[in-house]
Amino acid sequence: MNYVITGSVGHISKPVIKKLKEGGHTVTVITSSQDRVKEILNLGAKPLVGSVEDSVFVSSAFRGADAVYLMIPPKWALSGGWLDYQKIVADNYVDAIKSNGIKHVVLLSSIGAHLRKGTGPVDGLGYAEEKLQELKDVNVKILRPSYFFYNLFGMAGMIKQMNIMGSNFGGSEEKLVLVHTNDISDVVSEELLSLKFSGYSVRYISSDERHPKEIADIISAAVGKPGTPWVEFTDEQALGGMLQNNLPQAIAEGYVELGRALRSGKMQEDYWKNKPAKLGKVKLEDFAKEFVAVYNS
Repeated sequence: MNYVITGSVGHISKPVIKKLKEGGHTVTVITSSQDRVKEILNLGAKPLVGSVEDSVFVSSAFRGADAVYLMIPPKWALSGGWLDYQKIVADNYVDAIKSNGIKHVVLLSSIGAHLRKGTGPVDGLGYAEEKLQELKDVNVKILRPSYFFYNLFGMAGMIKQMNIMGSNFGGSEEKLVLVHTNDISDVVSEELLSLKFSGYSVRYISSDERHPKEIADIISAAVGKPGTPWVEFTDEQALGGMLQNNLPQAIAEGYVELGRALRSGKMQEDYWKNKPAKLGKVKLEDFAKEFVAVYNS
């Protein structure tokens, strides 16, 4: 089988590439960085360097593929809005699927994408889901992972400098659904290797379900600051903090909107109705060890 993988050799894509190659398949990897070429070649895959914002490049890259794995790479330098960029990439993917007659597609989407709007950076993934759902005679598997454990790394400085963890959510009784990239890559690999999905279907991915106060307890104890509380910020406080840390305005506003959707309960509502029968392997206590390494670095 011929696979095309977007996402270069990131935390999710790299293990997927390895498993596909171990299965004896041909793998082409799209990357925006020439610096990644050697690493991709060392994995036994074919690198294609270009931009997913370039429709001609994407169409050419998808040529001959039996299946494609799609993810919309983050882009921190935005001239327009976050959604504008995501729509360009999503449209390029869909057009390339159509023009190349690709029959199997796996999209890395997100929890909250069912809302289609009001979720900041997830809005573009909701758009991509809609466009893929419109395709005829294409088998599409939508993967919706939950809140990345890795997002918690951004709170290391908060613990050090302010002796708190927090965001503009976490004040309700609802648990936060967490996921590790290792568990995501396992599911992506499973879906791509089997290609058993047909039509259009959605699958949630999660590793653990813990209340933010519990997250603060576990993480703070691991770094030697037990009892550090989780504080729910106002939207204005959250935005101000991100801007102070030099996040671009559009990115910061998007994250505030995402936090607001979590706070309202809407972000995770469809997950609770359709949660996976089995969660992933990585739990909060496992991730805490990774957090300590980053905290101490």
